[in-house]
Amino acid sequence: MTHADGEDPPLPVVDAPGGREAAARTPLEDAVRVDPAASYVRAGAAPAADTAERAVLSAQLGRPARGAPAVVHRCGFGLPTVARVQPRLEDGTPFPTVFWLTCPVLRSRVGRLEADHAMVGLNDRLSHDPVLAAEYAAASTRYVAFRDRLDGPLPGDPSAGGMPHHIKCLHVHAAHHLATGDNPVGAWTVEHATPAPCAGPCVPEDLLGDADDAG
Repeated sequence: MTHADGEDPPLPVVDAPGGREAAARTPLEDAVRVDPAASYVRAGAAPAADTAERAVLSAQLGRPARGAPAVVHRCGFGLPTVARVQPRLEDGTPFPTVFWLTCPVLRSRVGRLEADHAMVGLNDRLSHDPVLAAEYAAASTRYVAFRDRLDGPLPGDPSAGGMPHHIKCLHVHAAHHLATGDNPVGAWTVEHATPAPCAGPCVPEDLLGDADDAG
């Protein structure tokens, strides 16, 4: 699960098979999959979203995308699943996480895990499993180092999602894992939130066309 950050070559973020232009419009039984090549290097190398991609992200979120987003993971339709966000918004306000889960289907499925009190059991495991606690703390250290390289330390230099000692938001951990492959709680969350069936692209057809043209 640990990546040798800084040793991997800076590869571009890979779209879903066939890319956006070839993305199927028919339902998918498993729309979100872990990318075995995910790493901090690749997440850091992703280019900032252009106007068309920002429109897609805004449609997924239901509000304007903020924080100079960059797409670092895509679903089976070639649409964003996770966006990398600058640690500070345009007005200087610290953002709570660098990796933001944008996929509506996966957000909903992770929300069900939270509603079923999964975090209670996970926090209990964290307090009684020294191996999990050590892996979680190490992932937090690498996450903070990555974030601080993007824009310098935040006040207090906090981590995200309750790291390194607690678990507060499974959405944050799922996004972190999909983007980097480096979060044991995120790995559990993605495993239990998938397969994630999806009826079709989650944004209007006109935005799909714009994204294809931009890609």
